[in-house]
Amino acid sequence: MTQMLYGRFPTQPDHPFAKPVSRLVQGSAFITAVAAAEAKALFDAVFEMGCTAFDTAHSYSGGYSERALGEWMAVRGNREQLFILSKCGHPSQDRNRVTPYDITADLHDSLARLKTDYIDLYLLHRDDTAVPVQVIVDTFNEHLQSGKIRAYGGSNWTAVRVQEANAYAAANGLVGLTAVSPQFSLAVPAVPPWPGCISVSGAPGQAERDWYASQNMPLFTWSSVAAGFFSGRFTPDNLDSFDYWLDKVCVDSYCTPDNFARLERTQQLAAERGLTSMQIAVAYVLNNSPHIFAIIGSRTPEEFAMNLTAVTCTLTPDEIRWLENGN
Repeated sequence: MTQMLYGRFPTQPDHPFAKPVSRLVQGSAFITAVAAAEAKALFDAVFEMGCTAFDTAHSYSGGYSERALGEWMAVRGNREQLFILSKCGHPSQDRNRVTPYDITADLHDSLARLKTDYIDLYLLHRDDTAVPVQVIVDTFNEHLQSGKIRAYGGSNWTAVRVQEANAYAAANGLVGLTAVSPQFSLAVPAVPPWPGCISVSGAPGQAERDWYASQNMPLFTWSSVAAGFFSGRFTPDNLDSFDYWLDKVCVDSYCTPDNFARLERTQQLAAERGLTSMQIAVAYVLNNSPHIFAIIGSRTPEEFAMNLTAVTCTLTPDEIRWLENGN
């Protein structure tokens, strides 16, 4: 079995809560009440392969994602070996939910579902720039001090807002955001996959990636294979044939001429390496920075094992540039 690679979070090794975190993070957004039993078998399998990091959220599948993960941890008794990332404050159909009340209510729901008394990394699922950063920082620091969370950050936050929040925290003796979770892949989205999503992919995201790297700030990136774009199922000639909602997301966001050119280069390098284009796409994400942790929604042990092969696939800077722009 391919050896799993690990980072540490928080990045300071002497932090009292630091623990090894697998560079591949098992996602769970797809888990429903029907799939809960199969999910536990999947969690067993990926844990045996070395995965210690699991991603979930208050909004996923009406809570079944967190419940399945919590029941599995309770049965296996392995909570202290795991790094649990969950998210709060996702907007509803009626309103934005980046408020102290919603953050706190979601946190207590998530702790109950996960059957744990703390979450390793708690992220705001979206930002609401109408809410001052001090309100957000103050709220999360209350939960840090209570021990209910051990670190916090933002999913789909801009670097500018992170800098603003952390400047306020530093000026007031508080803890700032210590991680973010943007979209990042070799395929550059033409439009956001969902409203409020932030991407750091491609040339438009280079400045943000550089800033995060300068801060040694971990990125827990999602959609490494661009909603399945690198599977090769999508071609310029068949885009009208897809009905499944996630396939439509891929068509709308990633099926552009520039991305099809990147896919072709990925397929060429994959053939040379004896890998798949999906594995090269995951390797591209992980090779961009040692502080990147890739959230992968593997639905079977075999799929996770395939992604695991990408963890130790080294790409040179020249190969990365060639995959990006052909030069």
